[in-house]
Amino acid sequence: MPGPPARDTRSLLLKGAGLVAIAVVSGLLWFLIRHDSTPEAPVAQPPAQNTGQFQFTQVAGPDKADDCVAKSYGKTKDFFQDNPCQSLVRALYTTETGGQKALVSVVLVGMPDSAKAKALKTLTEKDNTGNVTDLVRDKTFAGTGVPSVSGTNAAYAAKVDGTNTTIVLADFYGKHTDKNLIKKIAEDALRLSADLHP
Repeated sequence: MPGPPARDTRSLLLKGAGLVAIAVVSGLLWFLIRHDSTPEAPVAQPPAQNTGQFQFTQVAGPDKADDCVAKSYGKTKDFFQDNPCQSLVRALYTTETGGQKALVSVVLVGMPDSAKAKALKTLTEKDNTGNVTDLVRDKTFAGTGVPSVSGTNAAYAAKVDGTNTTIVLADFYGKHTDKNLIKKIAEDALRLSADLHP
């Protein structure tokens, strides 16, 4: 009986080297896949007008300036004469809810420091102290039935973020009144200042 065929050591060595090479390449591929060194691209944030309770559509602005005295009235104008702002951005938005349409003014005022930003907010929170002139009041935005967002039925909201003061005024079209709802709209619109940069 013939014995087992003679083994070709060279053939075995080549096959073994081939298997080792495949293992090394596989290991490298696995490592590269698991440890991708490219940084993740930042995820774009949606505009603030699309991230809250109400959906807002920008209808005017942003209007940028740095002369807050010329763009304000009443005691607020006097305040700016003694405390000049560094930047001013104004815009108008609309939103609809429950079949009612509201017009919303959003103003972002950059002050030299946070103390002055807080003082501006405190002043505009009081009645009969004037305010920053919105784009309806200065006739930049006009149209049939446009509500006066600085009128007696308008809702007010404000916040301070560092050296920036955001002031929001809102009112319904068609002389509709709902004090609670318009207040909620104004408060939700405070986030819109994130899209307004000088």
